[in-house]
Amino acid sequence: MKILYLHQYFKFPNENGGTRSYDLATGFVEKGYEIEIVTSTSDPEYNQAKRWVKLQKDGLIVHYIYLPYGNHLSYFKRSLVFFQFLWFASFKLLTIKADLVLATSTPLSIGIPALIKKWMTKTPFVFEARDVWPEAVIAIGAIKNIYLQKLLYQLERIIYKNAAAIVPLSVDMKKSIVDRYPQFKMKPIQIIENISEIRRFQNNFSQDKSLLKEKIGFIPRFTVLYAGTFGRVNGIDYVVKLAKEVITIDPTVVFILIGAGAEKEMIKKLALDEDVLDKNVFILDPVSKQELPQLYYECNMGSSFVIPVKELWANSANKFFDTLAAGKPILINHPGWQKDKIESEDMGYVLSEKIDKFVARDFVSYTQNDALILKQSARALEVAKDNYSLEIAVKKYIAVFNKIV
Repeated sequence: MKILYLHQYFKFPNENGGTRSYDLATGFVEKGYEIEIVTSTSDPEYNQAKRWVKLQKDGLIVHYIYLPYGNHLSYFKRSLVFFQFLWFASFKLLTIKADLVLATSTPLSIGIPALIKKWMTKTPFVFEARDVWPEAVIAIGAIKNIYLQKLLYQLERIIYKNAAAIVPLSVDMKKSIVDRYPQFKMKPIQIIENISEIRRFQNNFSQDKSLLKEKIGFIPRFTVLYAGTFGRVNGIDYVVKLAKEVITIDPTVVFILIGAGAEKEMIKKLALDEDVLDKNVFILDPVSKQELPQLYYECNMGSSFVIPVKELWANSANKFFDTLAAGKPILINHPGWQKDKIESEDMGYVLSEKIDKFVARDFVSYTQNDALILKQSARALEVAKDNYSLEIAVKKYIAVFNKIV
């Protein structure tokens, strides 16, 4: 079976960014599937005279179009890139024969090329919903125009109606879909959470070196790692506020923030103003997925944060699953399915929405409980193996494919 994989932001492990699509695609190849990927890139290497550049690597065929993108861009400019990609990708998909299209968001507009290919060539498609888009962007006020909101909801409905199957990445995402579109309750909807890439995080580190010491100059008693985007929805100012309270109680608790994004410089300035920058908050440049296992190995805890907006609590962030794959407890600051999982499995710590000295004191006390941290670390890895491994995700997807083709 040949699958045409449509993902606007496909990444190999040696690049900075999530590798869910790479992991799944190579997993499909191992099972005998033929995979072609249509994607975009910001790498100037692909800024060539011809619009599309073809790369063969790791058993995959990848078609790149050069469309620079980053979270530093305004919502308008990002939207422009979305529409440029859907325009060119729609024509590209029509030139490639396949048995099935797998279209993964974000953005929601990624479903349009898959729709066009279905209507023009009768090729069925699976739509993977990585978040509740456009519900989430509307909730945070990024799209205020009521007519545009209605248009996006209409597009969402059309995509779900035409998809042969829908794959949300969390139970809360599925609930959002069926609550808003009860007419699709009987459609195949298979939850396939983000992937804990256990082999990558359990094998690609060395006990004989300290990347952390190289980067910040010392090895803290307790280190919380945040490896992700500094964007509006992430609300990393929360970490700075937490660090400000924590440093007065226990300065040996350190927060390592790694990544890029629109709010990174603002977060740096806030940390400097609060007198925690390079003391118990260290803000570093992004690293590739290949380098992450070493950092997770050296840190005591992983983390994932979002601003207090209900629609964001359904997220299935890579950070959550990477932490579990590394065998570390996970720290979050919001309700939802992740909070329920953390508490039911005893594999991390859930902070309250607002920070004060009492919240900080309780968290510091938690970091000093070595026996609990050790127990939660072991449990985190067990949960990853039992629920979120690549093998489990590939098996679920193949079951979806077999019902369609």
